[in-house]
Amino acid sequence: DWLELHNTGLTVVNISRWLVANDNNEAIAIRDIFALHFSDGAIDSLDEAREFTDEFGFPVLLKAAHGGGGRGMRVVRASDELEDAWNTARSEALSAFGSAELFIERFVERPRHIEVQILGDQHGNIVHLFERDCSVQRRHQKVVEIAPAPNLSDEVRQQLYDYSLALARTVGYSSAGTVEFLVEERAGEVNVYFIEVNTRIQVEHTVTEMITGHDLIKAMIRIAEGARLDGPEIGIASQEALGIHGQAIQARLTTEDPENNFAPGGFAEYLRISGKSVHKGMTKLPDSVSF
Repeated sequence: DWLELHNTGLTVVNISRWLVANDNNEAIAIRDIFALHFSDGAIDSLDEAREFTDEFGFPVLLKAAHGGGGRGMRVVRASDELEDAWNTARSEALSAFGSAELFIERFVERPRHIEVQILGDQHGNIVHLFERDCSVQRRHQKVVEIAPAPNLSDEVRQQLYDYSLALARTVGYSSAGTVEFLVEERAGEVNVYFIEVNTRIQVEHTVTEMITGHDLIKAMIRIAEGARLDGPEIGIASQEALGIHGQAIQARLTTEDPENNFAPGGFAEYLRISGKSVHKGMTKLPDSVSF
């Protein structure tokens, strides 16, 4: 695996030195900053899950400790659902990621999913490249990503930046990464909860590149070579030197069969977007599409 490659002396692009030292799965739990209740680590038994729900109540979310993308995740709203959800999530996690380990956390109803793009070098420099809104999802998988996030107050936006940078500096993070949050608006109050750190480049990184003008893939490679953020190879002089230029939206197309309980699979034969038709086999999309 990547850790064995690193130990041979090879430099693995997009693997932080902190991760090599800690090998801490995918999530970083910092209870002192983020208030969402979740397990300290992977839970080993159904009894541990019951102890968590006895203390924090329902609903809760079971989620795979070694992966994402909606696989190995189950929302549990009552005690009589817990055992079936536990068994199903473990089976799915083992099949998808080779490990049945699960986390458990309090489930937040109808939050916004906001993530902050961070970038750090091996010399202690760290910046954020603003945020993306990934709230439109299907089966826990992101469908639409927007950068920057619309209708987010300056106060909450800055809070997300500050948390992300504090976390990254605390662990000495280097390379590209994404700090993911849930933003909950309830009874006139806004609560921010930490989800996880994705210690890799993500599919939706391109919307961040569009609004900042910085090539994140190139930056990752240069960082692995030892370049500084403020050096000529990357060209980010400081946090203040970064700015937002416009807005970018990315949408993912997936195929599901509506006649088979929306089961995934198959091929898209025909796509219609607000009057514009796109057929399979076309070599060129329309120059512009109206939404």
